[in-house]
Amino acid sequence: MEILWAVLILLGIGLLLGLGLAIAAKVLHVKEDERIDEVAKRLPNYNCGSCGYAGCKGLAEAIVTGKEENLRKCKPGKEDANFKPIIEYLDQHPNEDGTKVKVHL
Repeated sequence: MEILWAVLILLGIGLLLGLGLAIAAKVLHVKEDERIDEVAKRLPNYNCGSCGYAGCKGLAEAIVTGKEENLRKCKPGKEDANFKPIIEYLDQHPNEDGTKVKVHL
């Protein structure tokens, strides 16, 4: 009988904690802009940090959010292979309010 109570108590605690985690996952969900991953794919992905950001994903986030406008901050990047595809992608995918992300070479 004591084992049954222990199992039931642990089952109840597990259910409560699982429910709490499920609610927290819904409430605390952060939506990330999918353009960040697309811009990061178009960068050379050396993650060298020579641009001053923590890898290519950091630079891509700065570009999409408008904190960085100069694509030449990426030292190993090439104009035809990396920068022009980024400019074309961002021209085709504006911000939610319709404004375009300002970037230049």
